[in-house]
Amino acid sequence: MINSNSPTKVGVYVDVANLSLSSGFQMQYGILRDFACRDGAQPLRLNAYVSYDTERARHDAVYKVKVEGFHAVLRDRGFKLIIKEVKWYQGENGKYGKANVDLDLAVDAMLQSKNLDRVLIATGDGDFVRLVKALQDRGCRVEVLGLDNVSSDLRQEADLYMSGYLIPNLIPTHSEEEAESAWGAIGSRVRGWCYWHNQSYGFFHFLKGIAPNLWDIDARLPDSPYQTAFFHDSNLPPVVRAAVQPNRFRNFEFTLLEAERGLQAVDITVIGNG
Repeated sequence: MINSNSPTKVGVYVDVANLSLSSGFQMQYGILRDFACRDGAQPLRLNAYVSYDTERARHDAVYKVKVEGFHAVLRDRGFKLIIKEVKWYQGENGKYGKANVDLDLAVDAMLQSKNLDRVLIATGDGDFVRLVKALQDRGCRVEVLGLDNVSSDLRQEADLYMSGYLIPNLIPTHSEEEAESAWGAIGSRVRGWCYWHNQSYGFFHFLKGIAPNLWDIDARLPDSPYQTAFFHDSNLPPVVRAAVQPNRFRNFEFTLLEAERGLQAVDITVIGNG
């Protein structure tokens, strides 16, 4: 007999090298774990795939200390490290290093998925599209979390795609204040996307916090994890064409102010590149 009260079993697979090409080096892995388990799920597997240059570590003490400290942080958050050593090759244009973790991640996810209900893959690499399909065929719900240069095919194939920039506190916001206000408070910096626009103004959606019902995007619903903020086109940065809004995959960072009819977004900047 199936116990309907048993928690959802989750596996998290992080392509650290891919994420580090954008802002992944700032990622708060405790928050990543909280997001993966946002509905009371049990983290059965937490795998982080990292590269390590042994040759460089022998001659660069700063690199060695920094990387090993990062690895310790991951372990403290409950992640198992799968370390791929950088291999050096001689090519036509000189020496180059390579440490591809794709195969390791794919094989582990497939083998371990028989015990999982949901899989979260943190990457933007389109090479994982086939893995997503295979995991779905085995009955797993597959979520993808990415930062910059995320494959459009990967976004479309996932059961849920979420930009890591939009998850509260996963990637620190840019603020000149020494002590930032809590995410979502008046005066705080948050990130969201434009979901509605008309002529000279529009509205942003942003997450109030990590919550299970991410499909409740109507901020008017009492249990919705989203809030909205009004903005004037005059506050948009010059690189943004208001005519092409709304755009689900263009992320913005902004400061929240209290306005007459709700929240208003000011000091708007573009964050990431999808």
